[in-house]
Amino acid sequence: MDTDLETVRTSEPRELLALIPHRLGFRPRDSAVLVSLRPPRGRVGLVMRVDLVHLADGGTGRQVARSALSALDADGARHVACVLYVGPDDPRLHAEPGRSAAHRAAAHVREAAEGPFGWVPVHVVTDSGFLTLDCTDPVCCPAGGRPLSELDATQVGAHMVLSGSVVAGSREELVRFPAVGQQARRSAARVRARWVTRGVEADERAGEQREEARAAWRADSVAAWRSAVRCVEGTGPEHPAPWGRLEAGLVDRRVRDAVLVALIPGTGELAERYVLGRAPETADDVAVREALRLVMDPAHGVRPPPDQARVHQEALELVVAHGRPRRQAPALTLLAVLAWWQGEGARAQILLATALEHDATYRLARMVEDLLRSAVSPGWVRRDAA
Repeated sequence: MDTDLETVRTSEPRELLALIPHRLGFRPRDSAVLVSLRPPRGRVGLVMRVDLVHLADGGTGRQVARSALSALDADGARHVACVLYVGPDDPRLHAEPGRSAAHRAAAHVREAAEGPFGWVPVHVVTDSGFLTLDCTDPVCCPAGGRPLSELDATQVGAHMVLSGSVVAGSREELVRFPAVGQQARRSAARVRARWVTRGVEADERAGEQREEARAAWRADSVAAWRSAVRCVEGTGPEHPAPWGRLEAGLVDRRVRDAVLVALIPGTGELAERYVLGRAPETADDVAVREALRLVMDPAHGVRPPPDQARVHQEALELVVAHGRPRRQAPALTLLAVLAWWQGEGARAQILLATALEHDATYRLARMVEDLLRSAVSPGWVRRDAA
């Protein structure tokens, strides 16, 4: 979306409320959304969602607010806006409104923001309407709020619809995997078992032969990734299907990292060379770190090409769909990295949470989770925000 449309006047909250679901990719529920408004004209920066129940909690809510506002400060915010997504009731109708979850959450945000950001406007979105939390004007904010249909008539809302932006109904709808028949899953399972056996046999060899056999197994696993991409593109044969080989290969850290490198444009055959390396530090290891700078470093960061990212996403989703239930931490983590790199933070969080459900000790998932918790954006996002 262009910069002008992301310059939102907080005196007109409708534009901000129309933008948030498109930035998150889904319609929040039971959530608090904090928005970084950067200079010089209130350009929307980081949009951070937290569970409303956590922000409103009397014991931990203040710390949740401080952590979230610290991330917005690091994003370059000069001002902050807060939007609370609550149940169907107008929070002002509660018998003790000062003790409602909405009011507690607002108080924690305002307390934490008082020094660095000043007063924080708090807007509320219910199932049927929207209002400003402190507004008592029945014309501006009638009981139950103004109808949500008004958000469709905003400049932001119209632009996003015309540009083809689609908003999921919930966070869970952001992550869906293709349906795969039982026969295809059984076929992938047989191939996976044979590929695992070949890897074990490589490790059982002695000395130099073990290194050569393992390198060959890794190289063939990377070849399975290339085959998977061609299958999605429709430029390669459907059989033999690569999903079982690829699932087994991704368990190997070096293969997984090679596939991660293959997601980055311009890396050529670096992934293939990388898996053949044997020394603790090779030229290709250095080249891999340089390639990752294209993802992380603001000075060199590039956007993932949309068409290529879509193909890579579909290939990894098919690995998960064909694979063993609750054993897909490697592919799910790569999907999370790809989502984060594209700026889809909410989708990345869901994928990481699922990966960690499959394997709570998976190190790469934990590392990416730390990036998200620290609100570290991809290099191209930080460059564009500078």
